[in-house]
Amino acid sequence: MNFFNDLWSHEFMRRALVGGALIGFTNGFLGTFIVLRRMSLMADALSHSMLPGLALGLLVAGGLSASGLFLGGITAAFLVALGAMLLARTSRLKEDASLAILYTVAFSAGVVLLQFVPTPVDLKHWLFGDILGIGDADLWIAYAVTLAVVPGLLLVLRPLVLTLFDPMVARSQGVKVDALHVLLIAASVLAMISSAQAVGVILMLGLLVAPAATLYLLTDNFSTMLWGGAALGTAGSVLGLVLSYRFEKIPSGAAIVLVLGVCFLAAWAFGPRYGLLGQLRKRRHFHDESLSRWEHGHGHKH
Repeated sequence: MNFFNDLWSHEFMRRALVGGALIGFTNGFLGTFIVLRRMSLMADALSHSMLPGLALGLLVAGGLSASGLFLGGITAAFLVALGAMLLARTSRLKEDASLAILYTVAFSAGVVLLQFVPTPVDLKHWLFGDILGIGDADLWIAYAVTLAVVPGLLLVLRPLVLTLFDPMVARSQGVKVDALHVLLIAASVLAMISSAQAVGVILMLGLLVAPAATLYLLTDNFSTMLWGGAALGTAGSVLGLVLSYRFEKIPSGAAIVLVLGVCFLAAWAFGPRYGLLGQLRKRRHFHDESLSRWEHGHGHKH
């Protein structure tokens, strides 16, 4: 009990725990749509693309301004996403190749720009995050993003689910598939902006995808995957933060993603239906059934 009382007694830890819970919930919720829509690689590209925007935000604001970082990051990610779509439609390149080129160039530009910011900033801070440094402005951004992303996606849940599972049928029924795709990109960028301080541009993809991927191995029910992913994202963020506080040498962002990674590996290994153990049981069951039928038929012939 003394450990938890001590944990909650520090103001910076209270901010970090609330921020981590909000960010984990939003990413876990949104991750279901990202996994089912197979947008994980695009999300990875967008997360890396934010780095030059964050650097420009530092340059323009002349220091660590939450609003400057927010606007810079969101602008950079949207420019890369729209640029990839434009390249794919005006050249022989597919969207994945266009995205790969633009995001690596953008990431490189961000690394260079960070060398010229007036406030000394350790590159590792933006690559891997530091949730213990989350401020009041970062908390307000996390609140705003959660209130924008979660209710916003719930409002278009029915057409969005139809788009996830059968885009052709959705299009034939008048659903604006392209518009919903852009909405998911926008929601992803907002979630990444709120996650930048916590886990950085390198690790934020794990926070976004791991909870949903874990639930995907455990259930076929969409609602269970959606809200279970949100709950797992919240729990993983809080537990990772507590571990980081308990073992000071473990960075908070890495601890959060490691906790979620362990949950994913456990689901993969021990999942009752889609896990490795479940698959082995299923194969043995089919083998026993086949052997029983063969022996029954063989005995019947004799």
